[in-house]
Amino acid sequence: MNEAETRAELIDPALKAAGWGVVEGSRIRREVIAPGRLVGSGKRTQSDIADYVLVYRGEKLAIIEAKKRSLPDTAGVGQAKKYAEKLEARFAYSTNGDRIYQIDMRTGAESYVSQYPSPDELWNATFSETNQWRDRFADIPFETRSGTWETRYYQHNAIKHVLEAITEGRDRILLTMATGTGKTLVAFQLTWKLFQSRWNLSRQPTRRPRILFLADRNILANQAYNAFSAFPDDALVRIDPEVIKKRGRVPKNGSVFFTIFQTFMAGGDDAGNPTPNFGDYPPDFFDFIIIDECHRGGASDESNWRGILEYFSPAVQLGLTATPRRANNADTYAYFGDPVYTYALKDGINDGFLTPFKVRQIDTNLDDYVYSPEDELIEGAIDEARTYTEVDFNRIIEIVDRERYRVQLFMEAIDQNQKTLVFCATQDHALAVRDLINQMKVSTEPNYCVRVTADDGKLGEQHLSTFQDNEKNIPTILTTSQKLSTGVDARNVRNIVLMRPINTMIEFKQIVGRGTRLFEGKDYFTIYDFVKAYEHFNDREWDGEPAESVPVIARPRELGNGNRDRTTTVGDEGDETTTVHHHPEIIKIKLADGKNRTLQHQMSTSFWSPDGKPMTAAEFVERLFGEIPALFKNEDELRSLWSRPDTRKALLEGLAEKGYGNEQLIEISRLIDAEKSDLYDVLTYIAYASEPISRRDRVMAHKALIFSRYFGKQQEFLDFVLEQYIKAGVRELDQDKLPQLLELKYHNIRDAVSDLGSVNEIRTVFIGFQQYLYSQKDAA
Repeated sequence: MNEAETRAELIDPALKAAGWGVVEGSRIRREVIAPGRLVGSGKRTQSDIADYVLVYRGEKLAIIEAKKRSLPDTAGVGQAKKYAEKLEARFAYSTNGDRIYQIDMRTGAESYVSQYPSPDELWNATFSETNQWRDRFADIPFETRSGTWETRYYQHNAIKHVLEAITEGRDRILLTMATGTGKTLVAFQLTWKLFQSRWNLSRQPTRRPRILFLADRNILANQAYNAFSAFPDDALVRIDPEVIKKRGRVPKNGSVFFTIFQTFMAGGDDAGNPTPNFGDYPPDFFDFIIIDECHRGGASDESNWRGILEYFSPAVQLGLTATPRRANNADTYAYFGDPVYTYALKDGINDGFLTPFKVRQIDTNLDDYVYSPEDELIEGAIDEARTYTEVDFNRIIEIVDRERYRVQLFMEAIDQNQKTLVFCATQDHALAVRDLINQMKVSTEPNYCVRVTADDGKLGEQHLSTFQDNEKNIPTILTTSQKLSTGVDARNVRNIVLMRPINTMIEFKQIVGRGTRLFEGKDYFTIYDFVKAYEHFNDREWDGEPAESVPVIARPRELGNGNRDRTTTVGDEGDETTTVHHHPEIIKIKLADGKNRTLQHQMSTSFWSPDGKPMTAAEFVERLFGEIPALFKNEDELRSLWSRPDTRKALLEGLAEKGYGNEQLIEISRLIDAEKSDLYDVLTYIAYASEPISRRDRVMAHKALIFSRYFGKQQEFLDFVLEQYIKAGVRELDQDKLPQLLELKYHNIRDAVSDLGSVNEIRTVFIGFQQYLYSQKDAA
């Protein structure tokens, strides 16, 4: 029997005989646990697919790995353990249809069993102690929106751990899940279970609970409110200042309430004295409170909003965060305790639920600035002895030429049709960058690039909503300062540009989360980093198994003269509002004439490994496509093969047969930022880590050598061929391209022969010059 026959004739009947699929509440499902990491060209690594998952009362109790009858019955043990570990199932089984091998994942016990346990036997073995609320929660199935919502394995695990914490009587609970992994869906399913089971603080199912979803930005509260639409309309309440003002009181009729900290902190009595709105609710009004992005909100020891959580201390409080424990958010973890479940960024990327990314680090010769008398001081008072650094630019000093150069760099590097987020130092800086982008854009659309900050109000919100619509391409680029670092669910973001300092690893991870969401045809996204944010990459607590907390020291903001820059706080619309504290006058500099033409830069690229560590492009390419086939012994042999059209063609055909076809080589050239290089450079980079050069640079370096071997009309013809090579690539040097090149240059073969000699002589010149193009020598 093959595996399908073994399953149909032996395993399926045995499971049915044990009651699976027969006993009410029991199911047998084949589950795609994880689709596999994206590896380029729309391909993924091998998916994790469990042959059988035994589900009873909503709990995944066991997995079975099936093998065909001719294989050993324990051949599937490794896979069974792997899948059971991911699904957090108590039992794993391996079988060939004849014998059943059982593994208890909790005790480690392994043995053969004569038959599969029944649903009730597995339930009782998994949950040896009875618990009224666990049983009530189990009786409430997940809401699936008629099958359109599928809870992923890690979301199911997160929900299970939170419900277990509730049944154990814990009142402070924390979930740590990477951005883009569905914290809102987890919050919804938890709320659904509590609402339908009538759980409340009395622990008696006499009434439905009152649940509060608390965020620090309106966009997050609104997204959650919309995501909870499966609840009855009269159960959902959006608490906002206008409703409170209109009614003269806070709304209390409902079951699931949504608001932001700022609304709860606002309010006043009849005499005009500040009286927070949350005080209109009794302290025990809410049974369960979900605090979204809790590391930014009320869980902080120094937060003005902490009083809200302390006031509602009787409630069970669940904190949701996308960031691991760090020195500067340790109080959040101290308040809630250790997370009951963690799903890290590297887990999401390796499972294939998040998009991998690469970072292009860009350094310029104007990253720091010391005033020179030849430059023009347009405005403000300059400190001639001071070195102005990244933290100063666009906050206390502005150099338009510098910003124009940076915008030009990334506009030339990106595909201008791809959606892009640009993070700027201030709202004013975001405005200036928006204008520079629109001045350089290829598009004719007036709203190609727009700014979205607090100052843009409703118009900015409208632009953001349109940007998030994956069916619409305009606006293509958004500039912002703080507003879009969280809460932007735009799945087709392909580029993120960092033009302001990223002071903590937490903020860096949040911004990375803007690009990690999956979208069809999106194999990876790119971060263009002008501010050395890549220093925040090596985060063992998030990207590897955590040990002890490693402190992260924010880069200092040297503002000089004892003055403070404007203080950034989170406003009602979830963006920065400004409170001025001795706000220094902006210094505006115009570079000396000609000096802006001396601006230089260098770029380097790093990638994100499955282990959550930086790696080189060569290592990344090897992970995507495997090792380069052994079709040449060394670089000299590769150069020799590549220098002749016939052997080059044979080599390319051999590479294609091994999986390195033209499409893959072009994709690799993009990954290593070598689109304008020869495919030869792509291969030498992969095989020998040689730095790629552009086709134009190759021609310029070898033109003298080539022309030293050919004369007169031959030089003129080869000059034309080299221009075509620079424009279109090495395929222009194939032998079958020669007739087209001659027609393009001379219009007919007769004129070409008249200038260059016989067809055989022309072919000899065309083939022969290529050895000099790839020679190690630059000139004769």
